[in-house]
Amino acid sequence: MATAAADCRTRTVLKAALSRTTAAFLFVAVVAVGVVVSGRWITATTAGRLRRLPTTAAIPAAAVLHPSETQQLQPPRPHSTPPPSRPPSPSYSISCPSLNLSSPAKAPKTSQTLARALSSPSICPASPSPPPPYAASSPSSNTSCPSYFRFIHEDLRPWRAAGGITRAMLDRARLTATFRLVVLGGNAYVQRFRPAFQTRDLFTIWGVLQLLRRHPGRVPDLDLMFDTVDWPVVRSHLYRGKNAEMLPPLFRYCGDDKTLDIVFPDWSFWGWPEINIKPWDALKEDLKAGNNRVRWMDREPYAYWKGNPSVSGTRKELVKCNVSSTHDWNARIYAQDWFKESKAGYKDSDLSSQCAHRYKIYIEGSAWSISEKYILACDSMTLLVTPRYYDFFSRSLMPIQHYWPVRYDNKCASIKYAVDWGNSHKQLAQRIGKQASNFIQDELSMDHVYDYMLHLLTEYAKLLKFKPTKPPDAVEVCSESLACQAEGLEKKFLMESMVKFPRDACDLPPPFNPHELKLLKQKKENSIKQIHMWEQKDLGA
Repeated sequence: MATAAADCRTRTVLKAALSRTTAAFLFVAVVAVGVVVSGRWITATTAGRLRRLPTTAAIPAAAVLHPSETQQLQPPRPHSTPPPSRPPSPSYSISCPSLNLSSPAKAPKTSQTLARALSSPSICPASPSPPPPYAASSPSSNTSCPSYFRFIHEDLRPWRAAGGITRAMLDRARLTATFRLVVLGGNAYVQRFRPAFQTRDLFTIWGVLQLLRRHPGRVPDLDLMFDTVDWPVVRSHLYRGKNAEMLPPLFRYCGDDKTLDIVFPDWSFWGWPEINIKPWDALKEDLKAGNNRVRWMDREPYAYWKGNPSVSGTRKELVKCNVSSTHDWNARIYAQDWFKESKAGYKDSDLSSQCAHRYKIYIEGSAWSISEKYILACDSMTLLVTPRYYDFFSRSLMPIQHYWPVRYDNKCASIKYAVDWGNSHKQLAQRIGKQASNFIQDELSMDHVYDYMLHLLTEYAKLLKFKPTKPPDAVEVCSESLACQAEGLEKKFLMESMVKFPRDACDLPPPFNPHELKLLKQKKENSIKQIHMWEQKDLGA
C-alpha cells in the first residue's frame, strides 16, 4: 500500500510539473539525406550548438527515479567481498608457425581468415597451454550475476518444458544456421554452412574460444547451431502442443516476443574491423573517457542520431524529424556513409567523441542494432524509439530509469517533447543518462559477457538428450588457428581481445516466477503509457 501511495504521489507531482512544460513547435520539413549502405551501422560525431530552451522548475529527483519496485523483482545481490584474484601466472600465449599469407594479385572483398582456418592443416596444440590451473576449485566467485542473467532460464524454458533437446530438434535448426559449434573436452569444432555477413562468424567463434580459455574445464560438452543473420526466425506459434517436440534450438544475436531464438552476445564485443570498432574492453574505456570531455550541462541541448537511414522505413521516417531552416523538432539527424569513412580513416566516426549532446536517439534498423550499448554508454539521456527486438541484456532496461521512451508512430513530436522535458528538468535528464552509462560500465563488462555465455551454454548443455560427438565435416578451431591466419585489423582486434588469464564466474541467479515476470512487464508498460499520456495532454492530442 505504501508503495502504491508513493507511486500515486509520484504521478501527481510529475503530471503537475509536466503540464507546465509547454510544447511550441512547427511543422516538419523533409531534409533528404540519402546514402545506400548495406548492413546496419552505428551512431557517431557531433553537431553545432543552437539556441537553448528555457528551463522550468525541476521535479524532485525522488519523484521519478526510484527503481525500488524493480529491485523487488530481483534477487538480492550479495555485498560480500569477492575472493582475491588468482595468481596471474602462468598466462596464456599464442605461438604461430610460419604461414604463407601473402596477398593475392587482387585482394578479396571479404575476410578469408575463417575459411583458411577451416581448410588448412590444424595448428591447434595437442593439449591446453597452459593446463587448467584451477579446474578442481570452487566455480563460484561468491557474487551474484546481474539480473538480466535470469532471462537465460526464460530463453531455455520452451525446451525444458518439452523434456529436453533431441538430435532431431538440433537438425531442424540447421535450416538457416550459419555454422555448427561442438565443444568436446574443452576443444571446439566448427562446421561452416555458409559465410556470414562480414566477419560476424569469425568473431563470434573467437568469443567462444576465449570463453574456453577464461573458464577452463567449466564449459561442458555441447552441440549447437548458430545463425548470424539479424532476424529471429523460430516462430513460437508454430511449436505449440504436439509440435513442441520439433522446436529447433537456434542461437542468434537478438529475439522478439513472437520468436524463440536463443539470444547470445553479439560479435562486436570482440571487435568489428570492417568499421574500425574496437573490442569492448578498450572501447568501453574510450567511451568512459569521452564522457568526461564535455560536461552534461555544457552539451548541445538537442537529440542526436547518426547512422544508415536506408536500412528500414522507421529510420527513413526519423530523417523527417531533422532541423531545417523553417522547422525544428529538437533533433539533429545525420546519414553515415561508411564507405567514405573507411577511405578517410574513420576520422569523423570516433565513438569516444560522440557524447556532445544531452540526448541520443536509439532506433532499430532492419532489426536490433549493436549501437544500443554505445548510445547508452554516453551519459546522454537515451531517447529509445519503441523497439521490437531485444538482445541478451536489454530486457532489464527500465523506462525513466535507463532511457526515455519515444513513440514509434509519432517520432518527431515525441522526440521534441522529450527534449523539452529534459531541458526543463536537467538534473533528472542527466540522472537518467548517468544511470544508463553506469549500467553499461558495471553490468555489461566483459567479465559479465563471458559469465553470461558460460551460464547460457551450461544450462543449454543440461537439456541435451544425446551425447555430443564431432560431426564428420567439422574442423577443430582454437585461438592459434584463427589469430595466426588473420591479417591487418582483424589480427589486431583478435589479439587485443584474447583472454590472458583464467577467472572465476559470478553465480547464476534463479529463474523468474510467473508473478515476478508479470509485475516486471506491467511496470514497464505502465511507465511508458504514463509518459504517452503526458505527451498527448501537452500536445493537445
